[in-house]
Amino acid sequence: MSRKKTPKSKGGSTPGASALPAANGPRPVRPGSGAPPHAPPLPGRPSLGSSGDFYDVAFKVMLVGDSGVGKTCLLVRFKDGAFLAGTFISTVGIDFRNKVVDVDGAKVKLQMWDTAGQERFRSVTHAYYRDAHALLLLYDVTNKSSFDNIQAWLTEIQEHAQRDVVLMLLGNKVDSAQERVVRKEDGEKLAKEYGLPFMETSAKTGLNVDLAFTAIAKELKQRSMKAPSEPRFRLHDYVRREGRVASCCRP
Repeated sequence: MSRKKTPKSKGGSTPGASALPAANGPRPVRPGSGAPPHAPPLPGRPSLGSSGDFYDVAFKVMLVGDSGVGKTCLLVRFKDGAFLAGTFISTVGIDFRNKVVDVDGAKVKLQMWDTAGQERFRSVTHAYYRDAHALLLLYDVTNKSSFDNIQAWLTEIQEHAQRDVVLMLLGNKVDSAQERVVRKEDGEKLAKEYGLPFMETSAKTGLNVDLAFTAIAKELKQRSMKAPSEPRFRLHDYVRREGRVASCCRP
């Protein structure tokens, strides 16, 4: 596999067709290509990212949920370690950012798509579902309607996403304790009903933000690069175990 350079991430832009490796099984080879575009990189032949970082495997992760639940803030917190304070303009269409993370000795590139939650942009979001390897579905713990709409989002995901897409439910903005209207127990109950891993997050304090993306990266990496002797990664167990540690150790 020859080295390739990924396109630069630009705010407000929409990514075109990508040759990122699929995590969920083979897809048809495009006409004229010699191998599937998602084939895992050969050992010792990593690809080169736009920032100069090499990576072994790459995946697309979408953040979805109602407008205002904090998708952009969560993404910026993970990518840049910063919090977007004050009033923020809602995402228009699709925006994306890249980050390479180290997962058990492998360099995993996450191309993270930040989607608009408004109804008028929903058709744009639909077009990107089928290429996503993982979805982070967010609601705002201070906004009951964003929680009530989760079932509608799950129906939409079932209709448009890959059948074995990795899916995680996140209750965001837990730093706003006084405005909370959705209990953690309610989120846990809904996640259990649909068989989803679940955690509460805060883009403001950083609570569980890295954990959410790391858990997704671990699951996708193992699906793509698991050795026969390697023990199976259990996403639900990892989230429960690491989530308890993060909750008990937060200031």
